[in-house]
Amino acid sequence: MFRLISKDDIGMSTIQSRAVAGMANGTGIFCLPGSSGACRTAWEGILQEQLDSRTRPCNFVPHFMRTNPGHD
Repeated sequence: MFRLISKDDIGMSTIQSRAVAGMANGTGIFCLPGSSGACRTAWEGILQEQLDSRTRPCNFVPHFMRTNPGHD
């Protein structure tokens, strides 16, 4: 998804991106490219909404709750 969104900004250079995300012990881990522009693109285009439990039809929040019960 990051490559798709960043293509408008940086063109085909997006194929060099190593952006990756995952979970470990109920913690979201987001490895983003080092530039502030790339981090802004990721935050505004993906993460901001996905870390908001109000985003519909889906978001990342239930995955965190499932792997780390009792913590909201």
